[in-house]
Amino acid sequence: MRTVVQRVSQARVVVAGETVGEIGPGLLVLLGVGHDDDEAGSTALAGKVARLRIFADEAGHMNRSVLDTGGAVLAVSQFTLLADTRKGNRPSFIAAAPPELAEPLYEAFVEALRALGIEVATGRFGQSMEVALVNDGPVTIVM
Repeated sequence: MRTVVQRVSQARVVVAGETVGEIGPGLLVLLGVGHDDDEAGSTALAGKVARLRIFADEAGHMNRSVLDTGGAVLAVSQFTLLADTRKGNRPSFIAAAPPELAEPLYEAFVEALRALGIEVATGRFGQSMEVALVNDGPVTIVM
């Protein structure tokens, strides 16, 4: 799995003109699922994201997680994170898992975050989405 985690003051996902997911302060998580990924990996990654200390503490140091701050997560499936651009100018997405494998692992990731007590909003798997965010910091972590 590959993920991009962005600390945000707000984020939302729009599909066909309708807002389908929206959060205030927290994390926007773009998640790409590969062929070799599994549910155990989804659950482990959710725990890592939930405990990632990228929010400021009282001294201004990045020492708090989304669990510590009570923030929310907007999780968006994004197969393009698995793009291979080593040859030519057109990315290859052969490393991305097919939807029938990727969607259950994306859902497992979301459910693992919820099981930790985090409010989670989502996009719509397999749909064309418009993602809007205000990156706070900016802080962006690739995992």
